[in-house]
Amino acid sequence: MKLRFLAGMFMLLSLSLGSVQADEGADLYQAKGCVTCHGAAGISPAPIWPNVAGQHKQYLVAQMKDIKTGKRNNGMSVTMQAIIAAVSDEEIEKIADWLSKL
Repeated sequence: MKLRFLAGMFMLLSLSLGSVQADEGADLYQAKGCVTCHGAAGISPAPIWPNVAGQHKQYLVAQMKDIKTGKRNNGMSVTMQAIIAAVSDEEIEKIADWLSKL
């Protein structure tokens, strides 16, 4: 009985921590200005900026890091370099995680 209770509590804690990270990703997406070009729900209001909602987390992380380091410098990535420079790798992970679940 105790073991079942502890297992249940662990599951609830795990779910709530996942929700906290998702909330952090959403908050960072807003705070870092991503919403300006990529839209409030990751759907861009203009065809010159990509939709980012629902993309695979690993893909989003790779693209953001490549833009940050200058490895990717095509299209509008030059504009994004100034923005992504203020985003840490940990924040990139949280934003990408949130976007991947939209």
